[in-house]
Amino acid sequence: MDRIWQWVLAGLVCVALGAGGFYWWYRQSKLPRIAPPPVAEAPPPPVATPAPAEPAIRHPIEEAPASKEQPLASPPALSRPAEADAYIKSALIEVLGRAEVFSFLNTDNFPGRVVATVDNLARQKASSSLWPVVPTAGRFSTEQRSDGTYLSASNANRYAPFVRFVESIDAARAAALYLRLYPLFQRAYEEQGYPGKYFNDRLVDVIDHLLQTPEPPAAPKVTLTEVKGPIKPARPWVAYEFADPNLEARSAGQKMLLRMGSANAQRLKAKLREFRGQIAKR
Repeated sequence: MDRIWQWVLAGLVCVALGAGGFYWWYRQSKLPRIAPPPVAEAPPPPVATPAPAEPAIRHPIEEAPASKEQPLASPPALSRPAEADAYIKSALIEVLGRAEVFSFLNTDNFPGRVVATVDNLARQKASSSLWPVVPTAGRFSTEQRSDGTYLSASNANRYAPFVRFVESIDAARAAALYLRLYPLFQRAYEEQGYPGKYFNDRLVDVIDHLLQTPEPPAAPKVTLTEVKGPIKPARPWVAYEFADPNLEARSAGQKMLLRMGSANAQRLKAKLREFRGQIAKR
């Protein structure tokens, strides 16, 4: 009899457990289901915005400025240096005058001289053998004072004829000639090691560089570089340097303007600004 009750009691326990499990499952199925929180996705890597490309040509040449004078003929396809020199010399004489061209300019390989000199004016050296202008006659002059050697005020007189020549040039006509000869300048620029570069951009940059030349209120002090050894230089005056390190560190072109004196430099700067306005829009 006891064994029967044990089996009955075990059966009741099983029924109770089953009913409890069923009730728990039923309650869970009726509860609102809560969606699991969304998994945050990693943001996409930022897309690098490419830097705007520098324009290939910053100061493009479009057309020659209008001129009241008879327009110059465009240069032909000049393949021989002698032919190019003759054409350029004729064009320069037409714009600047015969006496002025023969007095102040070197017309052989004129495009190559212009390109090389313009490029070098903003650098430390600009060899006079490559200049398109004839070097100024006379020698660099100084004056001795109690505290050292200074650039002589009379030194500026050497440059007066050249400055007057530059001031006499009609900027519009000079720019018109430059634009018509520009294919020759561009070709020379590329041949001198700048393929794909635009010469007019370099010219405008160098003009801007020269316009930044300081104008000392008084004649600057200079020192003569000592040359050691038994052989003395034939032209010792070319070894003078500015005593002020800031002036001596200037480019070849800026030091040329400094040696001319402030008055001459101001007059040349004014002409450079006028010419720049003809070949650049900004």
